[in-house]
Amino acid sequence: MSNYEYSEEEGEIAVKLARRAIEEYIDIKLIVKNNYGGKFVEKRGVFTTITKGGELRGCIGFPEPVYPLGEAIIKSAIAAAVNDPRFPPIKNNEVDDITVEISFLTPPKPIEAKSKKDLPSHIEIGKDGLVATRDGYSGLLLPQVAVDENMDPEKFLDAVCWKAGMEPGCWKDRDTIIEKFSAEVFYEVESRGPVFRKTMEIGKV
Repeated sequence: MSNYEYSEEEGEIAVKLARRAIEEYIDIKLIVKNNYGGKFVEKRGVFTTITKGGELRGCIGFPEPVYPLGEAIIKSAIAAAVNDPRFPPIKNNEVDDITVEISFLTPPKPIEAKSKKDLPSHIEIGKDGLVATRDGYSGLLLPQVAVDENMDPEKFLDAVCWKAGMEPGCWKDRDTIIEKFSAEVFYEVESRGPVFRKTMEIGKV
């Protein structure tokens, strides 16, 4: 019996929907519509990650389930392609060189620890993503980031603080809220190629 919430078919649909949303928007500024039912009309959190040549090219999404999943995929895919402030908008001549990855997120929940110094012991690398929030600043890192960057839990906490525009170590401050979530990830192995589930080394770096 699988513990996965999303099937291989749903993962493939999500990735292909994201790619179609990107290509149609970049080509003719068309915002595609979600024509799928089931989980795709339920409100879910999702992130779209775009890479080019193995390097990040855009990543935007919705940590909270504020939109129906299909709509959230379309919105996040377009935003990752043209609105990520870290990168220039993707152009038509790049579309053949990008790969698309979709992360289905569970709602973030505060980490229950007796003290801030105990937070690292409550984080499982490869399973948990993190959100850091304080004084209007907020940052999120997907679970795969810790695996890809070979981070331990403390380095992962420092990194999410930096992502939020705060100093590393901010997770130890009383006013900083640290939440965690999990994600199921599906990705293209190459541009417009087969879609697979991403497996991560849980608990290992």
